[in-house]
Amino acid sequence: MHDLKFPKAGKVKTNRRKKERAPLDWKKLFRIGVRLGVIVAGFGLAVSGGVLISRLLFASEHFRIEAVQVENNQRVTTEQVLGLSDIQAGTNIFDLDLQGIGNKIEEEPWIATARVERILPRQVRIRITERQPLAVINLGYLYYLDASGEVFKMLDSEDRLDFPVVTGIDRKFLLEKPAEARQQLIEAMGLLQELSGRRQFTLAEISELHIDQDEGFLLITLEGGVPVRLGFSHFAGKLDRLERIYPEIKTKLATLKYIDLNVADRVIVRLDRKLITGKG
Repeated sequence: MHDLKFPKAGKVKTNRRKKERAPLDWKKLFRIGVRLGVIVAGFGLAVSGGVLISRLLFASEHFRIEAVQVENNQRVTTEQVLGLSDIQAGTNIFDLDLQGIGNKIEEEPWIATARVERILPRQVRIRITERQPLAVINLGYLYYLDASGEVFKMLDSEDRLDFPVVTGIDRKFLLEKPAEARQQLIEAMGLLQELSGRRQFTLAEISELHIDQDEGFLLITLEGGVPVRLGFSHFAGKLDRLERIYPEIKTKLATLKYIDLNVADRVIVRLDRKLITGKG
């Protein structure tokens, strides 16, 4: 008898049908190649055309600047703005760096913002926003403060002085604690703006706004130099209480030591006994 030997599983050969490769469709490949070529060529023409048009625009006499308009300026003259802009007649309008020109104009202390625009084909417009002084602050020299609390200009002999003076913040405090000083100046300007909209106790009634780091904000009346204590917050409500009786108080300012608005729902008025005794 013969021993039957089975082949090992790993060595079993199977009959496989060889896959035949499909012939290349040369016509299809040609069409795809033509399409890609058209797309690439079109893109190249577009880029070239754009470059050519750009060169023509920059070289064209049609876009040479003939006029520059300056709008909304009052304190700063048109000639000053034009000088700061350094825009020359005949310059191609597309050569201008609008942002850079605006930044240069804003170096003038009285100018808060300067927006520069092209008006095709041959004009430029500069729109100015000027700063409005709301108070004066002493930082070794007198400077103007605007409504945002920005220290923006040192006063010269031609500048007006009929603004409230902000005290309690000096140059050292401003340099050593800039964030804290800045916040206090913003609050001070907010208080002055609050006064500017009132009918009885108005901005014209005060000569000084003092910022005390412990007691808060004090307004000093123009007449009599009476401190009005406001603390650190809720200014509008406190001023409302003062205005109800201010017409009566105003006639007696010369005899008052201070007015305190820090007690809820009350106006505390302290008489200066020295003045009263002296009059007696």
